[in-house]
Amino acid sequence: MEVGRTRDLLSAPKHDYTRMLIASVPSLVPRHRNVVAAPVVLVTADLSKTYFPRVWFGRSKHAVAAAAEVTLEVRQGETLGIVGESGSGKSTVARCIARLVEPSGGRIVIGDTDFASITRTQLRALRRRVQIVFQDPYRSLNPRRTVGQAIVEGPMNYGASESDAGIRARRLMELVRLDPQSLNRYPHQFSGGQRQRICIARALAMEPDLLIADEAVSALDVSVQAQVLALLDEIRQRLNLAMLFITHDLRVAAQVCDRVAVMSGGRVVECGTVAEVFAHPRHDYTKALLAAAPGRAWDFSGGVAKPVSA
Repeated sequence: MEVGRTRDLLSAPKHDYTRMLIASVPSLVPRHRNVVAAPVVLVTADLSKTYFPRVWFGRSKHAVAAAAEVTLEVRQGETLGIVGESGSGKSTVARCIARLVEPSGGRIVIGDTDFASITRTQLRALRRRVQIVFQDPYRSLNPRRTVGQAIVEGPMNYGASESDAGIRARRLMELVRLDPQSLNRYPHQFSGGQRQRICIARALAMEPDLLIADEAVSALDVSVQAQVLALLDEIRQRLNLAMLFITHDLRVAAQVCDRVAVMSGGRVVECGTVAEVFAHPRHDYTKALLAAAPGRAWDFSGGVAKPVSA
C-alpha cells in the first residue's frame, strides 16, 4: 500500500513544490550532447599512487595501490567524470593531478608541462592552472576570514593588486548567483549551497585551465545539488573550462558529464561517452554499479517520475 502511494505521489504530484523536488532528482538518463574535438588540457599516463601504511617502527612493507596505471584525457570545454564506489581511487587521482599528494609514478601533463616531474618550487608558479572544489563546504572556508578575503587571497598571492582582485571577486559572486555586497560576510552567515558557490568562485578567481570537482555536491540536499550542478555546467560552457568531476553517484554523472571513466581497485576499468558506457557497459563492475543505482528505471525530469522505457 505504501509503495503504491509513493508511486502515485511521484507520477502525479499535485503541488508545485513537490514537482520541483522531483525535477531536482538526477536521472540515470544521460544528456545527449556531442563531444566536439578541442585542444587537450589534461593527460595522465600510467598515473600511480602507492601508500605504505605506517606501523609502530617505520613503514609497513605491504604496499597499498590507491591508483594504478590511470590514463585519462580531458579536453577544453569538456567534463570528464570519474565514477566508482568509495575506495576505488577516484579522489586519489584528483589529488595527484592537483599535486596535493605526490604521485608514485606516471605523468600528469597540463598544456606542455608534466606536473608529476616538476619540483615544488616550480609547481608554485603553475599551481593556479589546476583548482579543486572539495566535498565539504563547511570545512573548505576559514571561519575567521570573510568570503571576500578567501576569494582575493589567491590572485593577490600571484601578483594581482587588491583593487583588481576585488573587482574580480565581485564579478565572480555575480557569476555564481550571489550578492557581491556580501563579500564582507563570514562563512557561517551562508548556507551549505551558498558556501559551495563561494568555493567555486574562489577556484575560478585563479583562472584555471582545469577545474576539479571532488564530490562537490554530495553533501548538499537534492534541490541545492541540482542548482550547483546547473551552475557548474553553465560555468564550463561560458568559460570553456576543462572539468574533472569526481562522484560516486552515477545519476549525477549522467547529468553533468560528457565522458566517464569507471574506476575499481585503483584502476580505470572502462571509459567512454556517458551514453555509450551507461547504455552498453562492457565491464562486469560497471554493470554492477548501474544495476545498483537507485531510481535507475525512472526519469525525473519535468517534475514527474516516468519509466525510462516509456
